Amino acid sequence: MDRNLALEFVRVTEAAAIAAAKWVGKKDPKAADKAAVDEMRDRFNQVDFAGEVVIGEGEKDEAPKLYTGEKVGAGKGPKMDLAIDPLEATDSVAHGRSNAQSMIVTGAKGKILHAPDTYMNKIAAGPQAAKVIELDAPVKDNIKKTAKALGKKVSEITVMVMDRPRHKKLVGEIRQAGARIKFITDGDVAGAIATCMPDSGIDLLMGVGGSTEAVLAAVPMKIYGGEIICRFNPRSDEDEKDILKCLTKAKIKDINYLFNAESMAQGDQLTFTATGILGGPLIDGIIYKENHLITHSVVMRGKSGTVRYITTHHKI
Repeated sequence: MDRNLALEFVRVTEAAAIAAAKWVGKKDPKAADKAAVDEMRDRFNQVDFAGEVVIGEGEKDEAPKLYTGEKVGAGKGPKMDLAIDPLEATDSVAHGRSNAQSMIVTGAKGKILHAPDTYMNKIAAGPQAAKVIELDAPVKDNIKKTAKALGKKVSEITVMVMDRPRHKKLVGEIRQAGARIKFITDGDVAGAIATCMPDSGIDLLMGVGGSTEAVLAAVPMKIYGGEIICRFNPRSDEDEKDILKCLTKAKIKDINYLFNAESMAQGDQLTFTATGILGGPLIDGIIYKENHLITHSVVMRGKSGTVRYITTHHKI
């Protein structure tokens, strides 16, 4: 992918993030999400590329903008698939909490997993522990192996977990193993990526989270050299039907198939772009000044392996 095109997507996430930020703390998640979606779609159509949304804001009948299957871009230039989340962690914005961002993943046609909007059981670790984690291994074993790979004591390991009732058993096992826990209310894309960032203080991500978020995390995990391992965890018979459609497209027969970063985002023609709305473990949020605001973004390219952090000042 052209490096200039990768940077063009920063303008898209910046615009979506700024639009959503106007709704921070106003307890209106739908308005915040709509603002981000509308702005992202408008900016996409100003960029010279031919994109198709393979992971979007729902099916066509459920989402008026940026639905799965929608064509975006000016229609000329490279063809690519997109996984997008105009506003990851909608509730965080609505309630004025931390860790919310606007995100775009791009890849060559057919290289990004067309995951339905359901759940996956996940484990993620950074480069040093990437080869020792196993989704089906006991929690204590994953923690011990990660500690050894990182040269830490088990008591120094911090596991990031989404604060959900479904994780009661997992939380108990982490505590029994002797590790520490950092809870997040939303946004496990940033939680997975944080395991690759030494200064984040996060060593592992564990638990059940969104399948679309797993795909969004796969690209940066690959670029950083980390690993995310997932398995679909359907909530209903309808979920199972959608999963089987996804697997059929991917030529996979086993519903219990274990995905990793490479199988969810194939090849190196990949990019990941995110702009923070509310600060989290990945990037800082938007800062308001007297006559301007400051955005913080990250841009990653698979082909070059580059990770760029971009701070932009916008006139109000």
